[in-house]
Amino acid sequence: MKKMTGNEIRKSFLDFFQKKEHLLLPSASLIPQDDPSLLIIGAGMAPFKPFFTGKATPPSVRITTCQKCVRTGDIENVGRTARHHTYFEMLGNFSFGDYFKKEVIPWAWEWLTEELELPKDKLWVTIHTKDDEAFDIWTKDVGFPAERIVRLEDNFWDIGGGPCGPDSEIHIDLGPERGCGKPTCGPGCDCDRFLEIWNLVFTQFDHRPDGSYPQLKNKNIDTGAGLERIASVLQGCPSNFETDLMFPIIEYASAQSNKEYGKDKKTDISLKVIADHARSMTFMIGDGILPSNEGRGYVLRRILRRAVRHGRLLGIDKMFLAGAVDVVIKMFGEVYPDLKEKRDYIQKVIEMEETSFLRTLKQGTELLNEEIAKLQKEKKTVLDGGAAFRLNDTFGFPWELTLEILEENGMTMDKDGFDKALEKQRKMARDARDDKAGRPVIYNTRGLTGLKVDETAKGGKIIQLFPVRDAQPIEMAEDGKDVAVVTDVTAFHAEGGGQLGDLGTIVCPTGKIVVNTTKKLADGVVIMLGTVSEGTVKVGDKVTFDINYSRKNDIARNHTATHLMHAALKKVLGSHVNQAGSYVGPDRLRFDFSHFSSVTTEELAEVERLVNEEILAAKNVEIEELPIEEAKKKGATALFGEKYGKIVRVVTVPEFSMEFCGGTHVANTSHIGMFKILSESSSGAGVRRIEAVTGHGAVEYVKNMENMLNIMANDLKCRLDDVPTRLNVLQDELKAAHKKAEELAGEIAKSQIDDVLDKVQDFGGVKTLVQKVQADNIDALRNLGDQLRDKVNGAVVLAAEMDGKAVILAMATKEAVVKGIHAGNIVKEVAKLCGGGGGGRPDMAQAGAKDLSKLDNALKTAWDIIKNQVK
Repeated sequence: MKKMTGNEIRKSFLDFFQKKEHLLLPSASLIPQDDPSLLIIGAGMAPFKPFFTGKATPPSVRITTCQKCVRTGDIENVGRTARHHTYFEMLGNFSFGDYFKKEVIPWAWEWLTEELELPKDKLWVTIHTKDDEAFDIWTKDVGFPAERIVRLEDNFWDIGGGPCGPDSEIHIDLGPERGCGKPTCGPGCDCDRFLEIWNLVFTQFDHRPDGSYPQLKNKNIDTGAGLERIASVLQGCPSNFETDLMFPIIEYASAQSNKEYGKDKKTDISLKVIADHARSMTFMIGDGILPSNEGRGYVLRRILRRAVRHGRLLGIDKMFLAGAVDVVIKMFGEVYPDLKEKRDYIQKVIEMEETSFLRTLKQGTELLNEEIAKLQKEKKTVLDGGAAFRLNDTFGFPWELTLEILEENGMTMDKDGFDKALEKQRKMARDARDDKAGRPVIYNTRGLTGLKVDETAKGGKIIQLFPVRDAQPIEMAEDGKDVAVVTDVTAFHAEGGGQLGDLGTIVCPTGKIVVNTTKKLADGVVIMLGTVSEGTVKVGDKVTFDINYSRKNDIARNHTATHLMHAALKKVLGSHVNQAGSYVGPDRLRFDFSHFSSVTTEELAEVERLVNEEILAAKNVEIEELPIEEAKKKGATALFGEKYGKIVRVVTVPEFSMEFCGGTHVANTSHIGMFKILSESSSGAGVRRIEAVTGHGAVEYVKNMENMLNIMANDLKCRLDDVPTRLNVLQDELKAAHKKAEELAGEIAKSQIDDVLDKVQDFGGVKTLVQKVQADNIDALRNLGDQLRDKVNGAVVLAAEMDGKAVILAMATKEAVVKGIHAGNIVKEVAKLCGGGGGGRPDMAQAGAKDLSKLDNALKTAWDIIKNQVK
């Protein structure tokens, strides 16, 4: 058995299948492309689903990859078992209608036993109970012993419909010392003795709705071998965590916590959790995922915050995750060079999230510990769902983290109650979202070939027609029907990359379709969605296109301006700036980008100046299609999370901007007209947002500003040029008036103090004053209260009328508080008597009341309240 590093194993696998005429593809992003059914890529075959289903044509019938994967379905087991991870790498080889069992089984055996030199007598195989074909290949072609082949009913891959088939798993016997000792122990047992290292899936059936399983015309191969598992075998490690793919991170966490690995079970769990989660968060952020409270961003936040908590369990009382990222990048940076390029960005995102969570972790933990103590005292084991929700809502505790801490204490939580509290909070947002309308329709466009997008085309022919909410095609549609249309040639540009799709009209021989959006399906088919506005339309109709070109040109202005702004932001703020989202419509553009503080007024002005300089330079915008590697060498910018083919479209503004882009652009920068930034704000942790306008939108903005200034000049009775000077004069006059008012208020307060000091009474050594006074605002009342409390040197209760309501204030010296005075209880009782409420600290409190007619009598009771409080 060879001794190999994780990187060497990965290279060996990919090299092996390249020699078998497989196309090597880089790992896809963890963000699924055009697949709303997936949140995060969690399997090697996931990026290839359109190829397996026939929706799209693969670049080669043989492909091999090492795919980054994230799964969190059993995150609570991470660190507690030898094999559970959130991040892992899946080695795979795939055939799309090319080779099948007879080739892949011998290849698997060859790589394992000849390339890795695994001991043949330690390998076991499982197959489906009815897969005699696989049995014969294993025994006759490979020469594998029949007695080490186990037939299992579970060896069948089926997701409930569509392509499916039996599979064959390859296991290695790690020795009886790793087993359960049962006589039935073998592959499939829950113990750690027999480790599955490779699964070969034979996709040969089509699971039909009627329950039948006819043979597929084109049979496929999908295999997955866990890199970490194979590394643990070749490196002789008891678990994946001790391999070179993970252990350096454990060593880092061990050094940070001064805790030795392998000495204490609980310590080891926390060290393993940090090692696993550090890998996940590094790759997730590197692929463009940012922490949030929804979707994949929530998965990242949960992983990151769980790592922080385990750091605290180890006694790490400082920020440490950015250092863990350095270790991960050092381990994987050569294989995934984008990690090195994005190092600063990844660390900054993690630092911000770690800082944010640390602010509330201590408080939230203390609150949860109080709830646990309360449950223990009451001899209960279930935390109220509302309490769990408050931890989530107030302190950012993912409910899974709350449950995990509870389970560590032998308790659980009322998940239904939590869900109800969460649902109540989100009700408005949920009501605003039509789930049915939001569910994507996967139109059945299988078999369509030769379709073209030609934005200069005047017309085409309808080759498919669908009801807009139905995946199955129809032959015709009448006026009033919402339809989705596919034509052999289309001039409509599809929505994508933040750009809205084209609108317009499709004119048919006997009807019209008003197009209200244009989209591109997962298989690349452009589909126009709209309403039959008159007559009848049908498949086979020759049609003409009437696109809203005024709108399209406005979109082009905004899209090219977005590229210019992206480049300008990199120049002004730094190379860490990367696009994190965008909206390009006819009315405006919105650009989200990675940056960690608000953009200053001066920086925004410089970005705006740079963009307008490029517009005034009247540069021709160059658009070309290039092989992706050539485009990268030229310096073209690729966007986070985007998936590109072998040939990419590159949009260049000479000597300023070069990006991969499939969108609509102006022919010359001068066509943009003018660029004006409207606002800059935060869009999330580490993400800023700029909104801007160009062309017609910029002209409209200038007109509105001009109208506003004219109105101001008219109101100020001055010329337009004199508005700033006139405003400065008015501000100076206003400041002088405020100063005079404060002086008068001070004089009034002084006179009130002198007038009321003779009303002070003494209750058990606490000098007391209760008085109705004049005050224009809360601050004036508090100022008067401070002065009277110090003059009286005891307790004061004041009341004043403001805006038709009563404000009641109580203050007390430290000595008065020691003698029993509690200002909060005083104002609470007084305010209650005149229809109000309030409270506060023992030394200062405030309340409000609505019924002014009862204020005088309520104040009279304050004397007795204070008298009764004195000890």
